[in-house]
Amino acid sequence: MHTSLDGFVAGLKGEMNWIKVDDEMFDFVATMTEKADTALYGRLTYEMMQSYWPNAGKEPNASKHDKEHSAWYNKVSKIVLSKTISEKGLDNTTVISGQLADNINKIKKQDGKNILIFGSPGASQSLLNEGLIDEFWLFVNPIILGQGRPLFKDIAGTIKLKLVESKTFACGVIALQYEKS
Repeated sequence: MHTSLDGFVAGLKGEMNWIKVDDEMFDFVATMTEKADTALYGRLTYEMMQSYWPNAGKEPNASKHDKEHSAWYNKVSKIVLSKTISEKGLDNTTVISGQLADNINKIKKQDGKNILIFGSPGASQSLLNEGLIDEFWLFVNPIILGQGRPLFKDIAGTIKLKLVESKTFACGVIALQYEKS
């Protein structure tokens, strides 16, 4: 998840135009997606992803990243946490609207690769409060927003973390991997 230095994932109106990405970061994230066969989203992030990624790799001017991520997106199972949409008509997508811990733990016990959550701060907070997130990759962007949508809000109790890895990108973003300790 991308965050500002002061802990916001979006501006007050949801703006994310301050997020820095480059080819080096895309290649780094591709090493994560190679290890995952399931993508988890909140409804808003899913709708944003679904509006772009299914066809992004087919565009005439598609970048290497767009082609690779579009292919990955189209083949992985998708899980959406939402109480407002139905999975009827959605391809390779499961909607979870209740019993979050039971449903996610059932999926985690299945054979397969990792489950990645992209963005989705509200869904991440729900998963975190249920103890369902095993590790974080935070991409700290070199900007102070001063206000916006917080990365962590309404978290139930203290969660101790251990830094596992860090990586600095030429664009100034620092990726931090944390596990629960």
